[in-house]
Order: sequence, then C-alpha cells, then structure tokens
Amino acid sequence: MTEFDQNQVENGNESMEAAINSVQEVNVGDVVRGEVLAIEDKQAVVGIEGTGVEGVVPAKELSTLPVDDINEVVKVGDILDLVVITSIGKDKENGSYLLSKRRLDAKKVWEEIEENFKSGKIIEAPVTNVVKGGLVVDVGVRGFVPASMVEDHFVADFEEYKGKTLAFKIIEIEPSENRLILSHKAVVEGEKEVKKKEVLENIHEGDTVEGKVARLTDFGAFIDLGGIDGLVHVSEIAHKHVAKPSDVLSVGDEVKVKVLSISPEQERVSLSIKETLPGPWSEIEEKAPVGEVLDGVVKRLTSFGAFVEIFPGVEGLVHISQISHKHIATPHEVLQEGEAVKVKVLEVNPAEHRVALSIKALEEKPETEASPKEVEDYEMPEESTGFTMGDILGDALKGEIEDTEE
Repeated sequence: MTEFDQNQVENGNESMEAAINSVQEVNVGDVVRGEVLAIEDKQAVVGIEGTGVEGVVPAKELSTLPVDDINEVVKVGDILDLVVITSIGKDKENGSYLLSKRRLDAKKVWEEIEENFKSGKIIEAPVTNVVKGGLVVDVGVRGFVPASMVEDHFVADFEEYKGKTLAFKIIEIEPSENRLILSHKAVVEGEKEVKKKEVLENIHEGDTVEGKVARLTDFGAFIDLGGIDGLVHVSEIAHKHVAKPSDVLSVGDEVKVKVLSISPEQERVSLSIKETLPGPWSEIEEKAPVGEVLDGVVKRLTSFGAFVEIFPGVEGLVHISQISHKHIATPHEVLQEGEAVKVKVLEVNPAEHRVALSIKALEEKPETEASPKEVEDYEMPEESTGFTMGDILGDALKGEIEDTEE
C-alpha cells in the first residue's frame, strides 16, 4: 500500500469516527429538533437531527387543540421542536422514539402562565366549549371558568359565550394536574372599579348628566352613570306623585339626572330626574290665566277652604267664601277629598306659587239668597299654604262687601 493510499484510509477512518462521535444519544425527556419526513394516517414520521434515528409524532401530540386533519397541522419538510416521550424499539420503519410537540408547547405555556399569575397580568383566550358548571377556554392549555366567575351578575344561558374571546384573570394554577382556573368576573369588577373612581372624581353636586336606568325598586330607580349607579328616590322621579318607579320608567331608559349629593367614601350618589324637568309652576300664567275655567280634583279640605289640584303638582285654594253662594260653616259640608270639580281662576301669583280659585263663580246665585256673614271666627291654619292671613280675610271680606252691594 502506498503512502497516499494509507493516508486516505486513515482520513476515512477519522471521518467515520468523527461522524460516529457526532451522533447524539437520545433519552426520554430530551428536547430535540426533527424534520418531517413523511405524513401517514394519524402520525408524522420525523428524522431527529444529530442522531441518525427517526421518531413518530401521533396526531394528538402535534397540537394542544384537537387535530381533525393532520395535513392541516404539519407538512413534509417542517422542522419541529419536540420532546422525547418514550423509546419504542429499533424498528426504523415505524420510528424508534415516540415524540410530542404538544407537551413541549404546553410546558412553555405553563411557564408563561405562571409568570402571568405572579405578575397579575390579564390574559385573553377564546371560549372553546360550554360545559356543565362553566366555560372551557384555550390558552395553549385547557382552562376552566366556573359559572360563578363568568360575570358579576346571573347568567341563565352560557351558549352565547362559545367562540368569543374574553379577558381573564388567573385565579389558580397547578401544572402537574393540568389545573387552570380563570375568572372573567374579576376582570369586569376591576374595570368597573376603575370607571367608578373616574366618575366619582369627575362629577359634582349640581351637575346635570346622562345615564341609563339599570334597576327599578319600590323605593326608586338606580341609574348607571357609566361606572357607578346613582339612586333616584321615587319622590325625585317626577313633579307629580309616582306610586311605583316602574309606572313611569323602564330598565334601559336613557334619562337626564341632576346630581343632588355625592358621598365618595360610601360610593353613593343621589340623583333627581324631576330637577331636570320643567316645574309644575312654570308658565302657570299661560296655563291658568285669570278668568280661565279648569277641571280640578279636591286634594285637601281645611277649615278655611279647599285645595284643588288643577295640574299635576299645582294646587290652588278655593277659599271657603268661594265654595258656595249659601253660607257654610266648613268646606266638608259640600265637598269631599277626591271629588272632581270645575273652578274659575281668580288670581295667579307665580313667584309665591299661589292660585286663587272659585267654585261659586261658576254657579248661578239663588234669587232667594240672603246675605249671611260668610266669615266668622277664623282659625289660623297650621300648615304653610302660601296664602297669608290678610289674603284669606281680604278675600272673605271682599266677598261679603260684594254680597252687600248686591
């Protein structure tokens, strides 16, 4: 053998030895790279880089999601990061190792989830299924949202959530058990707290703002101001009497409200709808001009007269001397509370919210009527009526003088 031939043999032996030495040993748990060599019915055959051996990746081990068609997930020539699950012998035709991409992906996902959990980061994920007791979501691994953690209010049917992508807070994780509990409710509550703080910082007593009726109760209506609910007490809904809020309002109605008071510490806001509406006494001179005949309802009877409601929230006084042409000792003799009557407007005082009315002015005076004294001993009313002693006695004496002149 020549020196040249001997050198070639030695070089060849070194190259083979180097190649043999470069072949890596494959162990269970190793992370390897593999090139997809072929795609069979329900598995991909891959060549493991640096080993000279092959492995198989079953369809279920290719993705964390269900795989219906393996060809939609991988194709020949793809390079995959894989983890060695187990050795399945030296049968080159079927591969010698069972490999998984799903488990490696899941491990990376769990590591990321743990970081998000520690930092309190909010994550987003699609809802893949609705099951008894809650929602199933995909965050690279399976996550579960208990029914009580879906919303901050009761939800009767969760089917509408399927396919939606929602934001979640991580509540509990246990990678070894593939346990991941998420909450959308916590995200909603957190967002509301931020909005509530913003609203409380930006509204002030006396402001007029817009809101939406969120809830109705017997004592009032809760109005959503865009982050906090304010209460409109039933007495602040309208100028007229409202028995139940539901008589005039419905959930979802958009309304204007005036801010009556704010208590940031208690997160309470008192509102009024009627303060944004024209008052019952606005334009009263146009609605009830002197001489006008109106329909009314007797609301209260006192010793000196009857208060008659002529418009919602507007009551006028029919002095006892203006009730009847005949002498009466008390209004109760001829009138009853709740009775419908016709009245004539005698005087209007918008500034003091007073309207003087007459019933007898619309009745024909009996020819045989004497002229009795229409005002005897007068007792000062205990309640504030808007009418002074002089007004009441003056009207009475005026009526008496007119009767005398006749």
